[in-house]
Amino acid sequence: MPPHLRLRTYHADDLTALVALFQASVNQLTAPHYDAAQRQAWAPEVADLTAWQTRFASLELLIADDAQAIAGFIGFSLDGHIDLLYCAPAYARQGVASALYAAAEHRLRAAGARELFTEASLVAQAFFARQGFSVQQAQTVTRGAVTLPRMLMRKTLEPQ
Repeated sequence: MPPHLRLRTYHADDLTALVALFQASVNQLTAPHYDAAQRQAWAPEVADLTAWQTRFASLELLIADDAQAIAGFIGFSLDGHIDLLYCAPAYARQGVASALYAAAEHRLRAAGARELFTEASLVAQAFFARQGFSVQQAQTVTRGAVTLPRMLMRKTLEPQ
């Protein structure tokens, strides 16, 4: 992770910035794998902030930021579910996701998780494979009339 970034926990006033980062990430970084209709269904231009607030409240959230902007975030549950991992396009491929994931795995190990799992997009599949996850099955999720492919992936945490 770039040295000027820091990891911190979520604050309620981060809501709109995280949703905007999510929208930018989906719209700019997933184009090689998902068409325009799929990206719009996944990250609509007008976000349901109440739904996001509820989702964020149910997760542990870690944010990577610098003095100017949020670089990325990860959301997970202490049962080992990695629910969200997104980087701002300007910070993609700079180690932000790796640093966020490493911090989340450390927290999950400390909480006693023995297995991690995620529903990885086609874009995130290679990232999670590099972290030691393996594909369990191909899945689809439907948003309105649009179907999005994804992969259920798991990782067993070996004792350290």
